[in-house]
Amino acid sequence: MHIELSEEQLMIQEAVRDFAREAVLPIADECDKNSRFPSELMGMLGELGAMGVSVPEKWGGHGLDHVTYVLIIEELSAACASVGVTASVNNSLVCDPLSHFGTDEQKKRFLIPLAKGEQIGCFALSEPGTGSDAANQQATCVREGDDWILNGTKNFITNGPIADVIIVFAMNDRSLGTRGICAFVLPMNTPGVSCGAKEHKLGIKGSPCSSVIFDEVRVGED
Repeated sequence: MHIELSEEQLMIQEAVRDFAREAVLPIADECDKNSRFPSELMGMLGELGAMGVSVPEKWGGHGLDHVTYVLIIEELSAACASVGVTASVNNSLVCDPLSHFGTDEQKKRFLIPLAKGEQIGCFALSEPGTGSDAANQQATCVREGDDWILNGTKNFITNGPIADVIIVFAMNDRSLGTRGICAFVLPMNTPGVSCGAKEHKLGIKGSPCSSVIFDEVRVGED
């Protein structure tokens, strides 16, 4: 099967390629050597539309198709894999779930700044003892009045040390298996949320990774 890119897709691909060569590639080596996240690029990536590619324009994104999204991540990663990973996590694991399943209030509060590159998100499922086996996760969420109380540790969380927003999964009713899991979105500066030390990685060092700890974290219904 032969697929041709549209004129718009080719134009976006070229624009991102030019940006990557001019703004990303010159600092890629330094960021990797020093394990430094290039925060100075986030605003520009947001303006370029690379942080909320498929998010509807109403919620701060560009409403583009997934082929275009792949083209954007491909061009960014060709210049610096760390930038590509950070952008892909923000898009696929944070913006997309919020776009599809978040309430309007959550979209206003979290999705718009994430899609615009004003904030960075992370996604917390993996754990020290169970990896990404969601049904066996040990993190818990217990209802207390109108709030939820979260406890547990998530491991190897990409963007963890630099994130403003986190989507986290926790078990509420283990007897229901995966149907007993709840997902929450909350600011990283919520009391009781903390990050462990940054992981020392063999590569893609400009994309920081750490554990995220939840200690009696109180989350409201909204």
